[in-house]
Amino acid sequence: MEHMIPAWMLIPFAAQLLIIAILPLTKLGEWWEENRHKLLVSLILGVPVGIWLCLHGMTHELEHQMIYDYVPFILLLMALFTTTGGICIKGDMKATPTTNTLIMGLGWVLASFMGTTGAAMLLIRLLLQTISQRKYKTHTVMFFIAIVANCGGLLTPLGDPPLFLLFQKGAPFGWFMSMLPEWAVTGGLLLAIYWCLDTYYFKKEPWQHISADVREQVKVRTTGLINIVWLLCVVASTMFINSTYIPAMGAEDAPWYLRLLREWAFIIIIGLSIWTTKKQVRIDNEFSWTPILEVACVFLGIFATMTPALMFLAQHPLPVQHPWEFVYATGMLSAFLDNAPTAMVFHATATSLPIVGTAVAGISEAYLRAICMGAVFFGSLTYIGNGPNFMVKSIAEQSGIKMPSFFGYMLKFSLIVLLPIYILVQVLFI
Repeated sequence: MEHMIPAWMLIPFAAQLLIIAILPLTKLGEWWEENRHKLLVSLILGVPVGIWLCLHGMTHELEHQMIYDYVPFILLLMALFTTTGGICIKGDMKATPTTNTLIMGLGWVLASFMGTTGAAMLLIRLLLQTISQRKYKTHTVMFFIAIVANCGGLLTPLGDPPLFLLFQKGAPFGWFMSMLPEWAVTGGLLLAIYWCLDTYYFKKEPWQHISADVREQVKVRTTGLINIVWLLCVVASTMFINSTYIPAMGAEDAPWYLRLLREWAFIIIIGLSIWTTKKQVRIDNEFSWTPILEVACVFLGIFATMTPALMFLAQHPLPVQHPWEFVYATGMLSAFLDNAPTAMVFHATATSLPIVGTAVAGISEAYLRAICMGAVFFGSLTYIGNGPNFMVKSIAEQSGIKMPSFFGYMLKFSLIVLLPIYILVQVLFI
C-alpha cells in the first residue's frame, strides 16, 4: 500500500534549501560558515523527518535515500576532491586573452571527467596567479564560474552532482555523451565571448600592469602527478563497478556491502591518494578538508528532508509536460536552490508522464536531456546554484579580487550573458 505524504512534510525540505540560499546573505552569514552549524541545521531538520517516516512505515524509502543515494554521492565527490586536491599546479604565465581562454578551455574539458568541483579547484589558483598583475580581473572569475564550475560538467556522471544522481537512477554512463552538441555550443559561445571581452579589457590595462605581468612570469610546475592514476581509478570505478557489469550488485536480496561495492573502491582510492601524495604537495596546493565536509554536512539534511518531498511529487506531479518546460523549471530552481535535489524533483515529476520515444532512467529521453541541461547550465546563474560557485568566489576574494554581490552577479553577468545563451541552446536542441 502506498503511503500518502501530507503537503506539510515539504516544509523541512523547503526550509533546508531556503536556509542555504538566504542565511549566507544575512547577518548570520558568519555563524553559518562553520560546518558544525551546518550539521546542526541538517540534524534539526532531518532527524524529525526520519523519525516521522519510520513511524509511518516508510523506513525502506529513508534507508534507500540515505544509504544508497547520499553515501555514493558524498564518496564520489570526496574521491574526486581528494585526488584532484593532490595535484598542485603552480605558475604565473603572461595573462593574455588567449592564455586565459586556454586555461578556462582546459577546465571546461576536464570538468566532465574530474567533476566541476575538481576542475575548478585544480585550475582556479593557476588562473588567479596568471592574472594577478592585471587590473581588470572580475570578469575572468565570473566566466570561470560559468564555464568550468558549471557548463563543462555535462558529458559524464562525474561532471556534476545532479548527473551522478540521475546515473544512480539508471541513466547509462555513456548516455551523457549524447549531449556533446549542447555542451560544445554552450562552452564554445562562452569561451568566444570571454576572449572578446578580455581582449577589450586587456587593451585598457595600464602599461605598469602589463609590464609587471611580463616581468613577473613564473614557469608552470606540476607536482603530485601520481593522483592522475587515482583519478583514472575513480573514473573506471564509476563506469564499471555497477549492476550492469556486476549483476549481483543489483539483486533485490543483495547485502548492503555488496550493493556499495563501488563506494568501497572509492574509500580505498581516497586512502591511496592520501598515502602516496607528499604532504608538502597538499600544503602548496592549500588543500583543506573544509569544503568537502561542508558539502557532507549540508547535503545530509537535504537528502533526509528530500525523501518525503520526492514521494509527494511522485503522488502530485508538477504542472510541466513539455521538454522545454523542464529546462526552465529545473533551471530556475537550480539557480536559486541547489541543482542536485532539483534534478531529483523533476526526475520524479517526469516518471508520472507517459514515455514518448526512448526511455532512459525510467523517463522519456527528451525529459532527461532537458533536466540535465537545466540543472547543469542554470546552476551558474547565481552563486548558490552549484557547490563550486561559492568556493571559487571565496578563493578569488581571498586573492584580493572584488566580486559582485549576489544580485550584482546576476545583473552584471547572468541575465545579460548566460541566460541568452541558454535560451538559444534550448531553442536549438530542445
